[in-house]
Amino acid sequence: MTGYVLKLARQSAGLTQERLAERLAVDASTVQAWESGRRPLSAMAAGEFVRLCARLSRLGAPSSTGRHLRVAIEADLVLSTGISAGADRFDPEVHPLAASVHRKSLTNLITWPFTGHMPPELEVFKPKVPRRGPVAFGPTMGANERTRFFDHLLTVAERGTHAEDALLRRQAVYLLGFDQREQVAEWLRGEWAKAGRLPIADGDVTSLLEARSASVALASTGDGSHLHDFVKRANGTRAELANLNYWAHWIGELHDDQIDDSFMADDDSMAWSGVRLLHHLVSRLDPALPHLPLNLHTVHTLVASRPALLTTSPAVRRALARALEVVTSADTLTRDGRDQVAGLHYALRLADR
Repeated sequence: MTGYVLKLARQSAGLTQERLAERLAVDASTVQAWESGRRPLSAMAAGEFVRLCARLSRLGAPSSTGRHLRVAIEADLVLSTGISAGADRFDPEVHPLAASVHRKSLTNLITWPFTGHMPPELEVFKPKVPRRGPVAFGPTMGANERTRFFDHLLTVAERGTHAEDALLRRQAVYLLGFDQREQVAEWLRGEWAKAGRLPIADGDVTSLLEARSASVALASTGDGSHLHDFVKRANGTRAELANLNYWAHWIGELHDDQIDDSFMADDDSMAWSGVRLLHHLVSRLDPALPHLPLNLHTVHTLVASRPALLTTSPAVRRALARALEVVTSADTLTRDGRDQVAGLHYALRLADR
């Protein structure tokens, strides 16, 4: 992952491998090894890595290059840990899935080899050099490596049963949604049967997130019925607050890293504006997307808690109105979904006054 991001940075600076090697005073084979992953940047001394990031930006790559490379190193650590361990045992205290609550930028990189979709965060890299011959349009992973990675996630999810393993386990369950094997989908249904049907006490973030992860993962595999069930159960002040705080962290509105899920119970949800989150969610109101029920529910909750988001931005109002028209015309909404759309239409009328 890191090597591919480095290649994007090099191409955005208009440099060939040979020219970059010359500017860095290293052999061309070194740059080739960095980009292919044979010589991982994660093995580079910290000072050398910082200097490389700064040098790339001075050579014409985006100023955010260093940040993207650091996130790519995290993604590589998650992937390499899973591939190396497979179904073997693991140490939950040092597992990279337990290090922090993932954001969208990191998860998009981890799942890139499975989705084939370039993370939108990397669109800042505009290539200025022509491609040479047939090349991959993204990082690839062999079938055996893919199997070992997902087998490891299943091991983590099945064995991470202690309270202190909650973050590790739920992030593994979420990533299992990108495994297309039927036996994994069946395992996720069993996970929903355990986590999704139990009563969730008000303020019990752990149980709420276990149900959320199972339903979201199942929706990713094509089984979206349980996501509707989860959204129904997520109604209520505390659950909706936790959902909003989670989304704010996911999209990057919360600047601090989070080492566990306790921040989602924070009553001060006004610590973040919601502007970026609303833009993101409106773009995800697409009937073709598997997580539409959760996205629509979250937009409804967000606008209800922050009506000024609509009154201060005519462009957002227009975008939301267009998205609601598309969602409604698809005729796939449940009764709750139609009620949420009606509530958003009412909010739009108030904002237009």
